[in-house]
Amino acid sequence: MTPIANDTLLRALLREPTDYTPLWLMRQAGRYLPEYNATRARAGSFLGLAQNPDYATEVTLQPLDRYALDAAILFSDILTVPDAMGLGLSFAAGEGPRFARPLRTEADVAALRAPDLDRLRYVFDAVAQIRRALVRDGSQRVPLIGFSGSPWTLACYMIEGSGSDDWRQAKTMMYARPDLMHRVLEINAQAVAAYLNAQVAAGAQAVMLFDSWGGALADGAFQTFSLAYSRRVIEQLVREHEGRRVPVILFTKGGGPWLDAMADSGADALGVDWTVNLGAARARVGDRVALQGNLDPSVLFAPPERIAEQARSVLDSFGPIAPGQAAGHVFNLGHGISQFTPPEHVDALVEAVHAHSRTLRR
Repeated sequence: MTPIANDTLLRALLREPTDYTPLWLMRQAGRYLPEYNATRARAGSFLGLAQNPDYATEVTLQPLDRYALDAAILFSDILTVPDAMGLGLSFAAGEGPRFARPLRTEADVAALRAPDLDRLRYVFDAVAQIRRALVRDGSQRVPLIGFSGSPWTLACYMIEGSGSDDWRQAKTMMYARPDLMHRVLEINAQAVAAYLNAQVAAGAQAVMLFDSWGGALADGAFQTFSLAYSRRVIEQLVREHEGRRVPVILFTKGGGPWLDAMADSGADALGVDWTVNLGAARARVGDRVALQGNLDPSVLFAPPERIAEQARSVLDSFGPIAPGQAAGHVFNLGHGISQFTPPEHVDALVEAVHAHSRTLRR
């Protein structure tokens, strides 16, 4: 087992004391970085990039070479699992993902099966290769996070066939034929749990479940069709590997109303978006889970001094941290970083988070 030079993220996720608040960014390897765009151009397409372990390793490491981030996150896509189910994923230029064979009929749902994990071998190969590439001078620079979409979020794309403003097809199935929706979600939960466990076996040291569209649901429907199946995934996950605890992060965009229920999901940490007051969230979840978040990504369009000010505000909102206290906070954006973010603005954010969070522990 290779030692980790900077394991601050893992300790924060497990609510252990840290010297400062660790920071990573959702979508930190992305189009805002010129080096990412150059690599993607060589790959020829987004799927060519994501499905090639060499390219995936290269872009995963790019933000770490620029910024003093506290974690690497696997470069991949949440739709790898339904693609491996045979739904025919593609990315048209200037558009989001599309499935050639969405789930629209009872026969479509009846034919759905969890994928053969060999069809996702490129993901596990990338995880293993990234872990090796993170090692310098006998130790691993930072931990590696693996991830998947949640069963509900995957179902939204699988049924709709693409992104949507209202998820009309998915919600129609949910309300008109809940039996069909439950079958899709059961298969997705089985597939996602196996997929994340395989990432852990390949070398992921924490995993994150992206419930990007749970917040589109009504109260009651969220608990039944989203949270219940995220919980089912978490119950099946391997929680220790290589002699270390493997933390699980659950992030529901728009999930603020349900933090109490989410804190009992079995996850070690909850991601929250920028609509949530961190201090209030901390009071609600108590010592059950750590919290991750939650700067509005649009703050990064502002001048560096404003970015630092807003970062300090987020940290202050979380509240005081006594020396040696298990604070349980990981700084992140409330959603993915925008492709229009000036790369140099991320420097201001990282510096402000690390510096100010140290002062909060004195």
